[in-house]
Amino acid sequence: MDGIINQFLMNISIISKPIPWLTDPLLAKITIIIAITWRWTGYNMIFYLSGLQNVDQSIYEAAKIDGANAFQVFTKITIPVLKPIILFTSITSTIGTLQIFDEIMNITKGGPGNSTVSISQYIYNLSFKYSPDFGYAAAVSFVIVILIVIFSSIQFKAAGDRN
Repeated sequence: MDGIINQFLMNISIISKPIPWLTDPLLAKITIIIAITWRWTGYNMIFYLSGLQNVDQSIYEAAKIDGANAFQVFTKITIPVLKPIILFTSITSTIGTLQIFDEIMNITKGGPGNSTVSISQYIYNLSFKYSPDFGYAAAVSFVIVILIVIFSSIQFKAAGDRN
């Protein structure tokens, strides 16, 4: 309750009492979302930066000569060139989201009131925390694999051509 953000917000008189970041179910989810976004944004940006650096500048020059504005250049050149990278990062992010465990375990341990328990943490709880039910935990794990295959297939279909 008395973390650096609460202290800062109280010092500049935005709030009068500490915000319960980890004891309120909604705020705990928002905190985890912020932590995950902070963790993975840099990782994904490396791929986008690499893709952007490999775009031939003559393509942009030709578009500028042809009279394309910035929005047209972005939608007609940059996005199509980055399409494989967008597909890769969306699939890996989907898989990572379905497998999220460490952030939740370290920040909230699934609380408050199991409001932040992920599928992976549920499997962990089935296997090691509650009365061990390895068969059911394996079945839930298999369902996650099937979900990953389905979501990845949908993302491949949404991406369009198969070049």
